Formats: sequence, structure tokens, C-alpha cells
Amino acid sequence: MHPHVRTSGVVESFDDHAGYGTVRDGDGATWPFHCTAIADGSRTIGAGAQVSFAVVAGRLGRWEATDLRPLGAPA
Repeated sequence: MHPHVRTSGVVESFDDHAGYGTVRDGDGATWPFHCTAIADGSRTIGAGAQVSFAVVAGRLGRWEATDLRPLGAPA
């Protein structure tokens, strides 16, 4: 996947206490994300939620999901 291109996937897991989760894209790749990457500002999202997101280089140098938006939500 090319960085910064939006794609869609499903939230595999999310730990409310730690604020970290993973999302799997349509190609089967898994991307980590932090609660601050959830676009609506709620800082929480349920496993199984279908979302759109972008992949960017994170602050630790690994690729991660950002700008997670539930599918069907306003842009």
C-alpha cells in the first residue's frame, strides 16, 4: 500500500486502557494505531468496526494507521 492513500478495513482489537489497537485492511495487512488516530476525537472504537484510514510513518519509524473514520460517517 502506498503511504497516505486511504483504504478500508476492520478494527481487529482495541484496548481502551492502553489506547492502542490494530486494524486489518482488505489485503490482510495489520496496522497498529493509537487512540489519538480516531478522527472523531472519541479515543475509543469497538473491535469489528468497519473503518477507512490512511497509513503513515509513525513517530517510532514504523508504519501505522491514522485518521480512522467509521464507514458511513461524514468526511
